[in-house]
Amino acid sequence: MATCAFVSFRLGMTDGVSVVARNWQRAMGDIGFDVVTVAGEGPVDRTVPGLAIGATNLEQADLPGRIADALDDIDLVVVENLLSIPLNLTASRALAAAIAGRPAILHHHDPPWQRSRFAHINELPPRDPAWRHVVINHLTVGEMADRGITSTCIYNGFPTSTGQGDRSAVREWLGVAPDELVLAHPVRAIERKNVPAAIELSEQTRATYWLWGDAEDGYDTELNRILASARCRIVRGAPPVHAVDLYQAADAVVFPSTWEGFGNPPVEAAIHRVAAAVGRYPVADELLKLGFRWLPTDNPQPLRNLLSDIGSPETVAMLDHNREVAIEHLSLEKMGQGIRSLLDEADWLP
Repeated sequence: MATCAFVSFRLGMTDGVSVVARNWQRAMGDIGFDVVTVAGEGPVDRTVPGLAIGATNLEQADLPGRIADALDDIDLVVVENLLSIPLNLTASRALAAAIAGRPAILHHHDPPWQRSRFAHINELPPRDPAWRHVVINHLTVGEMADRGITSTCIYNGFPTSTGQGDRSAVREWLGVAPDELVLAHPVRAIERKNVPAAIELSEQTRATYWLWGDAEDGYDTELNRILASARCRIVRGAPPVHAVDLYQAADAVVFPSTWEGFGNPPVEAAIHRVAAAVGRYPVADELLKLGFRWLPTDNPQPLRNLLSDIGSPETVAMLDHNREVAIEHLSLEKMGQGIRSLLDEADWLP
């Protein structure tokens, strides 16, 4: 059996790249590959500490050799963002050299020019005729082409089976009353997630603000300041339960991000039939063209109206419609078809 390795800074965790990579791993397994995971941290098959975002000089000693050993028996390499965003350039350079001339898919979630602090980095993504570049939105296809790189867009795919969800258990874990309005913000707290706007929506709708993730990228101090000045109740954290339980515990999802390479939470909310208020970041406009009916984040009245009558026929119809759009365009099956077509074109099917 052909073996495929997924390589990244971290895998098997709750960040967006890990979640998407997990779905790709499932798709590659269905296609017929034996799948191995390789990362600097996380519950993976092969750990190479020097690949981690915060790797030390000691951990990066002989990194090329450690990467070569980890990939020695691999037929196809899928690189998840490690050759896209410069969070560990030493690791990026070592990995690019290790897979030069080998069949590889570079799966780009965050190319450097899409983040102002990395816009000066020109060495990523690297190029090699043996590789294929995959991006997660059509906006990036054009930006790649402007830089002389041919890429294929394969939208993120999502499990579309769902159920009732254990709303009561999650709300009890949070200490939330049965009749308390709760707006979920299913993100890790970093600046571009726009926590202040999410809190403002919660204040204006008299709802409790529920932040799922912790602060990252040095955002702790700023987050604490923002939360301390909030004029609504705050609850934080998420119990280790199924996604449907988390989404069903909320009355709506707020997602006022200023930038996302994709934006998984509004799609997951659609699958689990929860309304979402979504900011107009560029890729959100692209997803809206698929047919989603999302509420605005710059005007609280539509969200206020929905929360006042969640069971109305209009709301039920909107939730049904959004779920149908997600199933049609963003299912695991649709994503798998795109991956299979790419592998067929490259003659890499097992």
